[in-house]
Amino acid sequence: MAVRQRVVVIGAGYGGLRAVEHLSVERDLEILLIDANAYHYLQTEVYGYIAGRFDLHDVALDIRHWSYGFKHRNVTFILDRVTSMDSRTKRIHTLEGEYSYDYAIVATGARTNFFSFIEGLRAHSFGVKKLPQAYNFRATFEKLLYEKLDTTHERCDIAQNIVIGGAGLSGVEIAAEMGDVILKHTKSIGAGAQNIRIVLIDAAPTILPGMSRYVIERTQERLEALGIEVMRETFIERVDATHIYCKGKAPLPYVFMIFTGGITASTVELSQACEHNRIGQYSADETLRIAPDVFAIGDCVELHDTKGTLLAPTAQIAEKSAHYVAQSIERLRKGKTLVPFDASIDGVFVALGGNYAVGELWGAIRVKGVVAYMLKKFITKSYYWGLKLRLNTGYKKRSK
Repeated sequence: MAVRQRVVVIGAGYGGLRAVEHLSVERDLEILLIDANAYHYLQTEVYGYIAGRFDLHDVALDIRHWSYGFKHRNVTFILDRVTSMDSRTKRIHTLEGEYSYDYAIVATGARTNFFSFIEGLRAHSFGVKKLPQAYNFRATFEKLLYEKLDTTHERCDIAQNIVIGGAGLSGVEIAAEMGDVILKHTKSIGAGAQNIRIVLIDAAPTILPGMSRYVIERTQERLEALGIEVMRETFIERVDATHIYCKGKAPLPYVFMIFTGGITASTVELSQACEHNRIGQYSADETLRIAPDVFAIGDCVELHDTKGTLLAPTAQIAEKSAHYVAQSIERLRKGKTLVPFDASIDGVFVALGGNYAVGELWGAIRVKGVVAYMLKKFITKSYYWGLKLRLNTGYKKRSK
């Protein structure tokens, strides 16, 4: 019996799972998926989880059961943390052991970049790139709402600011969802809820930098309707336990802050030198290789289309790069030449609280309101139920 070739995928985010799915159809491949967490985190749904609209099972799924759900049973999940890779010996080192590979895919994603030049930012703000951070932020938000409901609490009638640093996609969606929760539930929570103010701060001259004028303008209208204050061209210089200090402005008091203003890549140490960009992403070649037989996908690598245009680090692009690399590995196994990576953003949807969203597809189709929200939910639910079906299959297999 022929020995299976082994592909090791490091990271169980959007790109990593999609790469495993595409590769799993090849019966003569053994696929190892390694991650330090036992769950897959649906970060695109974090806005609803933080605001209390979604539950934990809506944003996290067990990877071990998911890995049991493959037809050919050629996928194995390993709960461990990768420490380094040696491309000369083709071995991956972890905290618990080491694994050989024929091909490897690094899909380690990114984490929040708490800029060191902003004093106190890391110590006094939350990120949302990791599930524990989102969980802690949700608990803090719910505690604040409870205090507004509890009229005996000393802070129930005090005006309090929730500050979000960064008006990109994540920041805007979180601000809108929290604003919608406060607006809708004032009757049940009590008049004290009206004293909670959502403040969105960004150094850029516009919200959602890089997106179309249509999406930006419709989003701005929605934020205004939700009573969210947007501070553009505002530079945060320092944060302490009670105030945020912005250049040229009075100190802003706050009860808690979330920061979504930047990312830094989570990478694996390689034996072979590899260049990185200013936010730590790998600088791969046109075929997304960072070492012989080692590919990088998703947020951990700087991605461009064939025209050289930089592609935003989104779940959509992570999945496209995963599909490309899976195809590339099959081409290499068949002795074929690789073609350069090429991808584009098909569209974007911005969830803006409740059943409202703004979206644009292929630069031509523009929608807003409930229609846009339903389209966005169809896309995210299709992804979720695809994972859920495989997870349920794996759970039944493991239970037998």
